[in-house]
Amino acid sequence: MYKIQTLNKIDSEGLQVFPAANYEIASELSEPDAIVLRSFSMHDMEIPQSVRAIARAGAGVNNIPIAKCTEKGIVVFNTPGANANGVKELVIAGLLLASRDLIGGVQWAKTLSGEGDKVPALIEKGKANFGGSEIKGKTLAVVGLGAIGVLVANAAQSLGMNVIGYDPYISIDHAWNLHHDVVRAFGIEPMLAKADFITLQIPLMAETTGFINLDKIKLMKSGVKILNFARGELVVDADIIAGIASGKVGAYFTDFPNAQLVNADKVVAIPHLGASTNESEVNCAIMAAEQIRNFFENGNIRNSVNFPAAELERNGGARLLVTNKNIPNIISQITTILAQAGINIDNMLNKNKGDIAYNIIDTSDISLSDDVVNKIKSIEGVFMVRCLPGK
Repeated sequence: MYKIQTLNKIDSEGLQVFPAANYEIASELSEPDAIVLRSFSMHDMEIPQSVRAIARAGAGVNNIPIAKCTEKGIVVFNTPGANANGVKELVIAGLLLASRDLIGGVQWAKTLSGEGDKVPALIEKGKANFGGSEIKGKTLAVVGLGAIGVLVANAAQSLGMNVIGYDPYISIDHAWNLHHDVVRAFGIEPMLAKADFITLQIPLMAETTGFINLDKIKLMKSGVKILNFARGELVVDADIIAGIASGKVGAYFTDFPNAQLVNADKVVAIPHLGASTNESEVNCAIMAAEQIRNFFENGNIRNSVNFPAAELERNGGARLLVTNKNIPNIISQITTILAQAGINIDNMLNKNKGDIAYNIIDTSDISLSDDVVNKIKSIEGVFMVRCLPGK
């Protein structure tokens, strides 16, 4: 029986992925095997020694102490792409709102309450104050061509925009999915100089914090519209406000309001609604649960932010799972122990990510003795060993 602790409300359709016969799910559990969460901050939380995996039902993992988890051998999963369509649609809405002053127009129309039959004439007289431009033919710079960035780029291109994308680390899968008319930029500065609209679709890391700042704003067209539906810290808020005051920045749309932004002129602060659709919440919960279940039942790792991707089809025998420091001579010690016990290796996968190595070893035996498992655990540099019985 595996114990799954939830630190936020997780969609019930996702939790149904866990068979009731083998999984206990609750918000309060002693010695949980795994944790599933959304936005709960774990940085001040004492993570139980029993935890082997954490799954974030969403893409961002800045609320999880990744380094601490890695030291403890805890696999941290996220769900990239599960909420991509919901975010994409909000970005497209932001583009349309940024090009046409719909928000200002709606707010002004409400001030005409009580004017009675004069309203139609007043509307015709005042509507010129809220004119805008069409997005067709305008240039959109998409910074980051991951799951969301590719969807945004393709959607904007289909709406008639000229789309330039920048991502020096684009994956082969994402590159295949990118519309052939999207122009790939090989440098950020020339792309920013051409853009009428800029949207950020990059993860928050040390090197991307403050990505949009005064120096980059100076490179942009006057009146540029900037959209940030990725992470608030990607932008230096004070520099955005200064850019608006100078006229360099025409508008800033962000999904991450704070005290500095909520009342700032020409800033539209949306209350973090990027993934707040029923479909996104369901998709994220299902993906998170499926990844946890696959890890516990098969030892496979998919979409981990701190462990290597590792998937191997089961052969029916016992499966040995070993996490160790990525240092020489550990594999030979494991195979020696198995050979001395007369255990034949049918298949084996060794993957590493940074200082972490992960091994999946399939054997011909239906089960492995505690003595074999304990000997492997005693190898210096090994900090997690699991044995799954044969099927």
